[in-house]
Amino acid sequence: MSAMPEGDRASVLRQFHALTKPRVIQLIVFCALIGMVLAVPGLPTGAQAGLALVACLGIYLVAAAAAAFNCIVEQGIDARMKRTAWRPTARGELGNVQTLIFSALLCGLGSSILYWWVNPLTMWLTFATFVGYAVIYTVILKPLTPQNIVIGGASGAMPPVLGWAAMTGDVGPEALILFLIIFLWTPPHFWALALYRVEDYRKAGLPMLPVTHGSEFTRLQVLLYTFVLFAACLLPFVYGMSGWLYLAAAVVLGSGFCLYAWVLWRDYSDLLARKTFRFSLIHLSALFAALLIDHYL
Repeated sequence: MSAMPEGDRASVLRQFHALTKPRVIQLIVFCALIGMVLAVPGLPTGAQAGLALVACLGIYLVAAAAAAFNCIVEQGIDARMKRTAWRPTARGELGNVQTLIFSALLCGLGSSILYWWVNPLTMWLTFATFVGYAVIYTVILKPLTPQNIVIGGASGAMPPVLGWAAMTGDVGPEALILFLIIFLWTPPHFWALALYRVEDYRKAGLPMLPVTHGSEFTRLQVLLYTFVLFAACLLPFVYGMSGWLYLAAAVVLGSGFCLYAWVLWRDYSDLLARKTFRFSLIHLSALFAALLIDHYL
C-alpha cells in the first residue's frame, strides 16, 4: 500500500487543527494563564513556571477536545451557517468516527497531564468544563433556550479558575471574581455576533435571542449586561487584587464597551454590531493583559 502523499497528509493535519477552533483555544489558554500568574505572588520560580506551562498544555488539549466534539454535534447546523460551513466536519472532509477518536485522544492526554503533573482538582475542573461545554451547552441548552449563552457561559468562564487551581490546588475568591467577569462578558459578546448573523441562526433553527425576541430586545440586553459587566470589572481593584493601573484600564475599556452597546441600542446597523463584537474581544484581552501588567508593578 502506497504512503499518503506529503501534500495530502499536510491537508489532513490542517483539517484536524481546524477542528480545535484555534482562535478560541488561544483566548481560553490566555485567560487560564492569567489565573495562574495572579495566583503566584511576585515573579514565579522556575518550578512554578514549569508547572504553568504543563498546565497550559493540559488545558489546551482538553479545550481542543471539547471544540472537536462540538464539531460532531453541530455538523448539520454548521453546514447551514456561513460562519461555520467551512469546518471539515460540516464539509464532510472528516468523518464523525475520526473526529470522535481525535477528541477522545486529546481529552485523555490532556486529562492525564493535568492529573499526574498538575493536580487532580485541576483535572476534574477541566473535565467538568469539557462536559459543560460539549454536552450540557452544545447538546442540551443551545437548541432549546434563548438563554443558552447565559447558562452555558459558565463553562467559558472557567479558564481563570482552572489556572488558579493549577497553581494553588484550590479555588479562591480571586478566581471566582475572574470567573464572574468572563461570565458576564459572554452574553453581550455573543449576542452582538448573533445580531448580525441572525439569519444564519434562524436558518439553522437555533433559538438565539435575536431570533426568538427580536433585535431591539437583544440590543437592550446587550446594553444592560455591559453595565453590570462594568461594575464586575471593578471588583479586582475593590478586593485588592490589582492597583490603579488596572482600574484605569477597566474604566476606559468598560466605558468603551458601554458606549458601543448604547449606540447599538439606539441606532442599529450590522456594521456597528460587528464592531461591537470585535471590541468585546479587545475588551477582554486588554482587561486581562492589564491585570497581568498591574500584577508585576
